[in-house]
Amino acid sequence: MTELDLLTRPDGETLAFKRVEGAGPTVVWIGGFRSDMEGTKALALDAAARERGWSYIRYDHFAHGRSSGDWRQATIGRWREDAIALIDCLEGPVIQVGSSMGGWVALLAALARAERMAGLVLVNPAQDFTERLMWPSLADHVRQAILRDGEATIVEEGLGEYILTRTMFEEARNWLLLDGPIPIPAPVHVLQGRADETVPWSHAVSLAERLTGGDVRLDLIEGGDHRLSTPRDLERLVEAVEAMRSLD
Repeated sequence: MTELDLLTRPDGETLAFKRVEGAGPTVVWIGGFRSDMEGTKALALDAAARERGWSYIRYDHFAHGRSSGDWRQATIGRWREDAIALIDCLEGPVIQVGSSMGGWVALLAALARAERMAGLVLVNPAQDFTERLMWPSLADHVRQAILRDGEATIVEEGLGEYILTRTMFEEARNWLLLDGPIPIPAPVHVLQGRADETVPWSHAVSLAERLTGGDVRLDLIEGGDHRLSTPRDLERLVEAVEAMRSLD
């Protein structure tokens, strides 16, 4: 059983993470919206780290999993700050592996700590999802409730029942990326499922078009869904991280 570590933030909240000691750049897993560090992809990378001698960290976002925090106070900016704080506690270069919303967080952290980045591997990255994907997909009565009451409760298959706040949508506009160039000098490898119904593959193409400063590889995976967690998908993810490590 991997020991749980806690990073205490300035406001007293704690960020839960698990570490595998190893060599080379530290691979940092950044999970998706309402996911945790015990997911299939995070655990596949944990196993690969142990087998291959990687340095690896997986953690839970604020108000996710075993990290503390009031969900109503969760914002993209908060998740960005926590990712940066975790990177700042590490030594040497890092390779961020961001899934879905974690891809957005990874991009924001890479912009803030460009000198620390050895590379990024993004899985169905959902940059700007609040504005471009989630808000337009909500039923009109839900949008009206958020605007009127400041929040609304929704139930979604796979994510359960949770609250969406007006604060989250409004604050996220401070961190939108797709309206201009995204100057990240590190190499970026995007794994995107063509059959992803949550984050369409065109969203990944828009990201690739805006990334500047480093090599960009976009793999459009035929039949791949939003999870990208089949055995072949997991093998592909591990291979992508291993290839990024070899560039260091």
